Amino acid sequence: MKSRPKYKIEQKNDILHREVDMKTERQDGSQTKEKAKKTDNLRISNIALFIFLVLVLITALVGLKMDSMDIPDIWIIIAVTAITLAAFYILFALKIALQWEKAVVLRLGKIWGLRGPGVFWIIPVLDNTPNWIDHRVMVTPFNAEKTLTKDTVPVDVDAVLFWMVWDAEKAALEVADYKSSITWAAQTALREIIGQMPLADILVGRAKMDADLQKIIDERTTPWGVSVQSVEIRDVIIPQDLEDAMSRQAQAERERQARVILGESEKQIAHSFAEASKAYLNNPTALHLRAMNMLFEGLKEKGALVIVPSSAVDTMNLGGLSGLVALAQSSKETQN
Repeated sequence: MKSRPKYKIEQKNDILHREVDMKTERQDGSQTKEKAKKTDNLRISNIALFIFLVLVLITALVGLKMDSMDIPDIWIIIAVTAITLAAFYILFALKIALQWEKAVVLRLGKIWGLRGPGVFWIIPVLDNTPNWIDHRVMVTPFNAEKTLTKDTVPVDVDAVLFWMVWDAEKAALEVADYKSSITWAAQTALREIIGQMPLADILVGRAKMDADLQKIIDERTTPWGVSVQSVEIRDVIIPQDLEDAMSRQAQAERERQARVILGESEKQIAHSFAEASKAYLNNPTALHLRAMNMLFEGLKEKGALVIVPSSAVDTMNLGGLSGLVALAQSSKETQN
């Protein structure tokens, strides 16, 4: 029996884990949407709640007062019922939209209009407010994992999307959940862009990638009443082996440049020596003086050892000069 390769088993496990994660995210997303819809429909303002409590207190006081005045029970019931109905009407009819919000009002299932910002009234039985649209600039992070580039390199890319709703009616009517739809549209657009670009362009040309992403996502979200402000690539993660190879390549390139610079420096130094040799060509006295100066500079340091070829000693009479320098140094040490 031939055993399956290990990498195939690991790849299958990764695919299964991703499918389970996607199912869990979808279930969580659907539950969150249902809770959000219920919260929007039952959204009660603080002012309406305060008036409701005040009217409930007034109802109790009126009932007690009328009972103490020996008023017939039928009139007490009518008065208490009327005040209670008014309290519940105010509780559910009085709505307040914040400065950056628009409320979508449906009457008998049809669009009735947009309300807000500020105070507005609805008819509790006939009207409902399923959506409260935020007109501020929203930030949505999204990513693409293990996506192949044009030159078949798997990369992980993280990005951030800045967008805002410019038409609340379209955002409420044209798409079921515009926030999650924008996230999915941005993610698919990112994968599409990555598949069309080689790795080098992704690493270097982030500005072009941002512009292309913004154009694609904006075309997809404009029918929903959403405008994309900007898209920014946060990070591009490549495989570790490829990262190490690119690091070695960059290091080798830097070493090559260093050697080229060193060779140019040696060339310039050799050229300078060649120019200097022309000055000493027909002037042996100057050459001897330069040699003596170099020897003197080398012997100034304590414990210095200078090796001079014998031919130079014989030619430039450096033996006597060396003895004089040594004698001068010994006399200085004796005086000290």
